[in-house]
Amino acid sequence: MINVTRTFFPPFTDYVAQLERVWKNEWITNRGKLVVELEEKLKARLRLGHLLFVNNGTIALQIAIKALDLGGKKIITTPFSYVATTSSIVWEGCEPVFADIDPRTLTLDPSSVEKLIDKDTKAILATHVYGYPCDIVAIESIAKKYKLKVIYDAAHCFGVELRGKSLLAYGDISTCSFHATKLFHTGEGGAIVVNDAALENKVFYMHNFGHKGPEEFQGVGVNGKSSELHAAMGLAVLPYVDKIMERRCELSNLYDRLLAGLPLTRPTVPADVKYNYAYYPVVFDDERSMTKVKETLNAHDIFPRRYFFPSLSHLSYVKSTPTPVSDSIATRVLCLPLSYELRDDEVETIASAMRAALA
Repeated sequence: MINVTRTFFPPFTDYVAQLERVWKNEWITNRGKLVVELEEKLKARLRLGHLLFVNNGTIALQIAIKALDLGGKKIITTPFSYVATTSSIVWEGCEPVFADIDPRTLTLDPSSVEKLIDKDTKAILATHVYGYPCDIVAIESIAKKYKLKVIYDAAHCFGVELRGKSLLAYGDISTCSFHATKLFHTGEGGAIVVNDAALENKVFYMHNFGHKGPEEFQGVGVNGKSSELHAAMGLAVLPYVDKIMERRCELSNLYDRLLAGLPLTRPTVPADVKYNYAYYPVVFDDERSMTKVKETLNAHDIFPRRYFFPSLSHLSYVKSTPTPVSDSIATRVLCLPLSYELRDDEVETIASAMRAALA
């Protein structure tokens, strides 16, 4: 069976070596030495000044919304993302307003954003879909013009660089996911990246109940902290990230060669982007072709994913907004299997089955 992804497991001895440190320290949670070390190593690798390790990517989004004081206001966002992008907005008492997406990059279309802004709009929450960067220049220009905050859901963006700088460095806050399915992972986990010390101080207290010492509290907080066991996994995985990205690049290039000429398209990667090859999405000409390919692959025990489907503007708990591009893409997109462990012959089998289905 070939799934859409496989979790990367570092050598067992590497993880055990990190766990032995946990046992020696006799410290499991509440910002132990491994959590702090992982944060420092991530900041050094990604060349970031402020990064906070949290227990998942969803709590990172919720804390970001709370930290920017957006409660009760409108947030313009994308309908083409994982459900957590929208549910975090609703969970924090805000109203998601859906702009449409660019058909080339599948990220938020800035021209669609500006026409939706009104007096109650306080922020833009955009997703770097599959790790492909949003039009940051245009979004930042709109935000500055209308005095809006910008949050980037960068769940897929570990290792992506734009103009030589980590994609996580843009916006008022960027959030990242370190879920087991991600290129870099801690089993469960995530990160909040901010661009100034005052905001870092605010999210720091928020992620640990507001604790300022054992008997003093600074504002309302939540349990967003992660454990030494998760940090141990991150420290064991981190040394292999370059090899993981290199292998994913090789496999993506192989897909490109084997699928050439088929009636499908791929999102555009801008020339000034260093991509991480986190996903391999393909967009078919119509839903019928997508369904036929999916069913053919499933019959061979190959399981791509309709990622993302449905378009989030159709969720039962949101106010629907016309987003025809997102609606169309969501019915035609498949993410093909891609992982460090995927073999060349497995990619060849996938491509051969797709060719047969589309013949």
